Amino acid sequence: MRVVSPARLAVNIIFFLNGFVHANYFSRLPRIQNLFDINDGVVGLVLLSSAVGALIAMPFTGWLILRNGSRRVTIFSAFFYCSLIPFIPWLPTATLWPLIFLFFLLGISAGMLDVAMNSQAVMVEKKLGKPIMTSFHALFSIGMMVGAAGGSLFTKLSPGLFIHFVTISAISIVTVFVARYYLIHDKPQNKTVEGPAFRLPNAAMVSIGVIAFCCMLGEGAMADWSTNYMENIVKADPALAPLGLSAFALAMTIGRVFGDGARVKFGDKALMVACGIVATVGLSIALIFVHPITVITGLFIVGLGLSAIVPIAYSIAGHTKDLPPGVGLAMVTTVGYTGFLFGPPIIGLLADAFTLRLALLLAVFLFVLMTLLSVRYKS
Repeated sequence: MRVVSPARLAVNIIFFLNGFVHANYFSRLPRIQNLFDINDGVVGLVLLSSAVGALIAMPFTGWLILRNGSRRVTIFSAFFYCSLIPFIPWLPTATLWPLIFLFFLLGISAGMLDVAMNSQAVMVEKKLGKPIMTSFHALFSIGMMVGAAGGSLFTKLSPGLFIHFVTISAISIVTVFVARYYLIHDKPQNKTVEGPAFRLPNAAMVSIGVIAFCCMLGEGAMADWSTNYMENIVKADPALAPLGLSAFALAMTIGRVFGDGARVKFGDKALMVACGIVATVGLSIALIFVHPITVITGLFIVGLGLSAIVPIAYSIAGHTKDLPPGVGLAMVTTVGYTGFLFGPPIIGLLADAFTLRLALLLAVFLFVLMTLLSVRYKS
């Protein structure tokens, strides 16, 4: 039986918890929306504050990793992220500013965690000497799947948002406390190293980053709006609605479990092209055939299509010879997460102006663009 190294297991746990926490509170977005009595457009603005926080944090996280090591940044950002969600139901509902500020902090912590944990993943990948990045992202997807199922369960049991969120937060914080002992102890570089506090993406990183942007906008749209789409457009039962997100996360998991082997067999370019086509077909099915089972099936196909693209992009960025892993990852995540974080708020604004069903056509368009860019990609 193959033994998983403690470092790889610890990084797997961090990836799992990131997806788990995210899906738990986003699966309750309709309840949060009702609690604060806000429409889709205002929800989009709240999510926009999270996007701004993440994009402020990401470029600087590479610099923080150089000076503090990715282990320290991973631990800090994980604790920070997991501790914030119980405050959501405590906020005053008479004004939106506290909610906007809290989501801004969630964005900062999530952005830092994404860069730092992927930097740890690249170091594990280098130590093993083989492609394993998609397996880490599979754990993120498993966390999303379990988190969405947890959201469905708590919705069914109706214990209240605070009990739900404080339970998830407590479990996650304790798990991070244990996992931190086994993360790779990377030494910070000399603090006198010259260079700017953050670096903008160079041409090579922008090329792969734009593909990641299209993919991550779709991933963010599915994560943040699939439950709303199921409940408000498809008219699914509230307890059934989060299962669309769960199906999406399950498919992402399946695709990422087998993604490393597919990269070796088919190559990055062919795999990205195939994934783009599959994602486009899946979302088209979900938008054309508005029935709970059909939509869940379409979301599952979308998950299969998007599964391998971001891990490929991160692996390429982390192995760029001219840059330290944290810096290269910060560059690509800055470009890619622009889609993941700004996409859902934009879709919310479009949904308020038109309908959520029409707004999601933006993701279909970008999946087509992603496929075309993948055809032109040169490794």
